[in-house]
Amino acid sequence: MKSIRLFLLLSLLATITLVNFVALLHGYQSSMQKAQSLFDSRLESTARLIASANSEQAERQSIAQQQTPYSYFQIWDSGGKQLLTRSQNAPEAVTGELAEGFHEVNHASYRWRNYVYRDQHLNRWIVVAERIDIRYSLAEEVVLESLLPIVLAIPMAALIIWLAVGVGLKPLRQFADQVRHKRADDLSPIELDRVPAELTAVVGNTNALLGRLDEAFHREQRFASDAAHELRTPISVLKVHLHNLRQRLGNEDEDIALLRAGIERMGHLIEQILALYRTSPDQAAVKFEKVDMLKLAQSLIASEFVQFEQKQQQIELSGDNVEIEGNRFALETLLHNLLSNAHKYTPAGGQIHIRVRPLSGKVALTVEDSGPGIPEAQYERVFERFYRLQGDQHASGELGCGLGLTIVKHIADLHHATIKLGPSSMGQGLSVTVLFPQGEQS
Repeated sequence: MKSIRLFLLLSLLATITLVNFVALLHGYQSSMQKAQSLFDSRLESTARLIASANSEQAERQSIAQQQTPYSYFQIWDSGGKQLLTRSQNAPEAVTGELAEGFHEVNHASYRWRNYVYRDQHLNRWIVVAERIDIRYSLAEEVVLESLLPIVLAIPMAALIIWLAVGVGLKPLRQFADQVRHKRADDLSPIELDRVPAELTAVVGNTNALLGRLDEAFHREQRFASDAAHELRTPISVLKVHLHNLRQRLGNEDEDIALLRAGIERMGHLIEQILALYRTSPDQAAVKFEKVDMLKLAQSLIASEFVQFEQKQQQIELSGDNVEIEGNRFALETLLHNLLSNAHKYTPAGGQIHIRVRPLSGKVALTVEDSGPGIPEAQYERVFERFYRLQGDQHASGELGCGLGLTIVKHIADLHHATIKLGPSSMGQGLSVTVLFPQGEQS
């Protein structure tokens, strides 16, 4: 069923048409019978009138035609042997039998309805006849003219039904519009001015579901906050103890170096998991605002510039000041992960280039590096959680947990953006382009 409104319209119209057809059929039959009865009454009255008007007629003569060619009359003597008077179009012979009442006879290639009247005063017979086909034509014309407005009323009824059903379905449209236009962070109850009985259960259950989701999201947010605190604190304690051990055993101790690498990896993994949770598209607690991507990139590069300088990497930013609707924290996390990957996998003295520009009605953020790049066959897999090219034994020796690009993908989905991977224009390395819609996001 594509449309409830169309279904109701067609169903009601079909019902009205069927009922009207049966009513019209019955009305046609009864009206035709009534019309024939009226014609017979007129025929009988005509016979009595002719009898009165020709009370002195005794000789056989033809009276000039004063009726239509579709009717005639005759006056016969009491024995039915002598034709006393007739209309010009009437036959000279008796048609049918001279028996009082109505009869159907044939004359001049037509079927006629005649009425035979016995004039008791002058002892004679009066015969009056009308063509049956003309009687039916006249009756049908009158009946059809009375039925035509009913037929023409069906289109008007369709329009009224269409409007009435539209008004009746207005609460349902309002309900659908509110659900469709809800932002990702809007779990407030749906409110309608007047909730019909048919929608009461739907609206109530939907609001109850939204309430449960809101409570669940708040619980998860509290859990994430508590988990961040509980997980970061032991890591900080381990780092303090590690620092003390390094002071006692020296920086060159191999076990200390391995322990330090493990703690750094654990801290990085915790931060990435928490970032993944906070930026997942199914989390509703996001606030969208206008964000200038070029300014955001400038700010982030400035805050991370020391790391690039330590590896003597040349970083370049170019583009235009373009704004998108997005969550600032999520966009910072996306850009931070892209820059972090470019920094980690670009060798010392390498190049990193960030561009922000409008492109075909969208905003394109591109990060290119001169690192080893990613084989094209691995473009799809690198977005999987915990998947890392070459595993933990990456040739760069950099720490990683395989969540960086997964987080980038989640944030892109959150902003209805698309990601394209490709070779860098620097001859080697990777190019990551994120295409953001320039319109308002919901």
